[in-house]
Amino acid sequence: MLCSLTDGHARTSIELATIAEITPSTASVHLARLTDEKLVRVVRQGKHCYYTLNGPDVGIALENLLVLSGVTNQKFVPNTPHRLRAARTCYDHIAGALGVALHDSMFKHGWLTEDTNREGHYKVTPAGQAALEKLGVDLATAKATRRRIAFGCMDWSQRCPHLGGALGAALLAFALNKKWVSRELDSRALAVSAKGIREIRAQFGVAFDPNLSSSDGGISGFEF
Repeated sequence: MLCSLTDGHARTSIELATIAEITPSTASVHLARLTDEKLVRVVRQGKHCYYTLNGPDVGIALENLLVLSGVTNQKFVPNTPHRLRAARTCYDHIAGALGVALHDSMFKHGWLTEDTNREGHYKVTPAGQAALEKLGVDLATAKATRRRIAFGCMDWSQRCPHLGGALGAALLAFALNKKWVSRELDSRALAVSAKGIREIRAQFGVAFDPNLSSSDGGISGFEF
């Protein structure tokens, strides 16, 4: 179960039980012990609980053990329909491969940081505030709301966090207004325009990887 988590994707207890070829009840006992020993942490979202490694040090230790044991870890393969996996809405923010890429980019550029005083909350850094305001994202209105400004919302197709909260909503509204993305009829899928691909790369340093495009010409992945 631990080896499967070294790819950076969260998994449910049922998925981990399947990987380990044990019963869900047995997996729950193991996961409780692993959580107590701070080898894994639990991300609770709605009715679901997702398990991830508790930091990079655990991953490094496991990688070293994998080298010694000769065991290979299993790659996460999403089974979500392509159009939803590429880009979609999650409540009022951007999810899918695009949402995860934007989330990671904002941390990479130092625009966001974890709030050490409130678990699960993010803070907008001064550099992030300057960059977002220059871009035209309505950060002032986002901060004026009573909801969390930003947090990591676990993406069920990517199993990595995308950006939630008031800032996530403001970013979606901005992208829609600028016609970077558009809502598809009768679906939560978002279509990313050619302009959107150019601007997302220019402003966030996130580039569409053509090798990950599907046969229907959609977008399924991004890289830095």
